[in-house]
Amino acid sequence: MGPDGSQVGVLALQDALRIARELDLDLVEVAPQARPPVCRLLDYGKYRYEMAVKAKDAKRKQASSVLKEMKMRPKIDIHDYRTKKGHIERFLNGGHKVKVTIMFRGREMAHTELGAKILDRLAGDLEPIAHVETPPKLDGRNMTIVFAPTKRSVVKREKAEGE
Repeated sequence: MGPDGSQVGVLALQDALRIARELDLDLVEVAPQARPPVCRLLDYGKYRYEMAVKAKDAKRKQASSVLKEMKMRPKIDIHDYRTKKGHIERFLNGGHKVKVTIMFRGREMAHTELGAKILDRLAGDLEPIAHVETPPKLDGRNMTIVFAPTKRSVVKREKAEGE
C-alpha cells in the first residue's frame, strides 16, 4: 500500500524497500499473517505519534467512576445524617458511585432493622439524583448499599460545566 492508502500491488521485498527509500518513508508490515503479507509505506515516527494520541483520547473519554464510601451508625443524629447526606449528594453530583455503610456494634446487631430504615430513608432522599445500584445487604457487622448517579443528573452537570 502506498503512503496515501492506494494499492501499489504485490512487489518483491527489494523493490518495496527501494520505493520506500526514494520517498523517504518506512516500509511497515501491517498484516503479517496475510498471504502475501501486507506492508505499507509511511513515516513510522508520525504513525507512532498518531497512535499515542488516539490511545490518549480513548483513555480520556473512558468513564472513570470512583467508588466513594460514607460510614454511619444506626443511632445517627438528624443533624449528622443531613451533613453526611450532603457529602453523598456532592459525590453523586461529581459523577461518583457511593457506598454507604451502617456499622453495628455490640447489641446493635439485634436491631439491624434500624440500619435498614436509615438506608431506606437515604434512598428516598436521594431519589432525584441517584438510584440504588446494589440493594442493602448485611455482611458481618456492616450493612451496605451502593448508589449510582442517574443519567439525568450527570447530563445536567456536564452541561453546566460546558457553559
